[in-house]
Amino acid sequence: MPNYAWKGRNRAGLVQEGVLAADSKDIALTSLRRQNIVVTGIRERGKEISLTKMARRVPPKVLAVFTRQFSVMIDAGLPLVQCLEILANQQEHKNFQKILLQVRQDVEAGSTLADAMRRHPKAFDNLYVNMVAAGEAGGILDTILQRLSVYIEKAVKLRSQVRAAMIYPIAVITIAAIVVAVILLKVIPTFAALFTSLGAELPLPTRVVIYCSNFLARYWWAFVLAIGAGVFAFQRYYATYRGRRVVDGALLKAPIIGMILRKIAVARFCRTLATLTSSGVPILESLDITARTAGNAIVEDAILDVRKSVEGGKTIVEPLVASGVFPNMVVQMIGVGEQTGALDAMLNKIADFYEDEVDVAVQGLVKLLEPVMIFILGVIIGGIVIAMYLPMFTLINKIG
Repeated sequence: MPNYAWKGRNRAGLVQEGVLAADSKDIALTSLRRQNIVVTGIRERGKEISLTKMARRVPPKVLAVFTRQFSVMIDAGLPLVQCLEILANQQEHKNFQKILLQVRQDVEAGSTLADAMRRHPKAFDNLYVNMVAAGEAGGILDTILQRLSVYIEKAVKLRSQVRAAMIYPIAVITIAAIVVAVILLKVIPTFAALFTSLGAELPLPTRVVIYCSNFLARYWWAFVLAIGAGVFAFQRYYATYRGRRVVDGALLKAPIIGMILRKIAVARFCRTLATLTSSGVPILESLDITARTAGNAIVEDAILDVRKSVEGGKTIVEPLVASGVFPNMVVQMIGVGEQTGALDAMLNKIADFYEDEVDVAVQGLVKLLEPVMIFILGVIIGGIVIAMYLPMFTLINKIG
């Protein structure tokens, strides 16, 4: 019987390792999973089999389709293991296919579906796992999966709207930067040599453009290095506690982007909290998960203040008002829902309203950016062209 040297983590997150005798690698992995060990590597006869590659994040669209199909199959009465096997075999995403096969093996070995999914946090986050656990405990797994699929689909749609709004300005800025760089590096030196040979007197705009061309030609590497250093410094600063709050707070206060980000934060908060509470997840745990999925440090702090308030026996409304992040209308509607015992229904209505508001705001932003970006691009290119033609006017007058 071969021996397998393994490494992994227990449910407490502590790293463990050891040697296990088993007939095959699959049997060794099954035995370790029954001991609640998440295996990260296993070696047999000098061969290392790394399982950390399976920790790559699964795309939300793939997860949404899987959840929708899973809910339909559970609702049709198919056994849980058979559902997982069918969905894994028809899964095109290879990494997710391996994860589903491992989940099936764990469930077949006696683990609950929630515990089996919890071992793969890159595919199933805390929100997903807690809702599945609530569905299993209440015997309403099919209903919970339907709510999860709706939630993920709406989250994907919201994220797609934001990305669509950013594609146009990023594309225009990139094209403008390439065009300006080509003009400065290829076209301007030709004009500069012509002006020098003719002895033309160069006006200030022309001298500035030629200086920029010479600087970019000589020190382009410094320019690229400065951009890379700036991006790296920003990422390091944003990774700190204070940096993330400073940047996220500034974004929320920005003139147009801030309004859109605030609406996105409200829609995400309401949708997530409504999905969790309506599925039977305890309110304190729901607020914890909602805070971690907020996507903005200021909003996350506000939700954590709400959790402290609820834990202390107070209402949700008071800390929401004090945060200044959520509009008064949202706070009032949440207060009404809390008093009437229909908080989840009220949160869903608010989320629907603000998701539509985000759609309208994003479309308005795209329409506003089109003329602005065209104007900026025209000013830059037109300014360079005019600066290069000014000496020609002087030369023509002298010749005349």
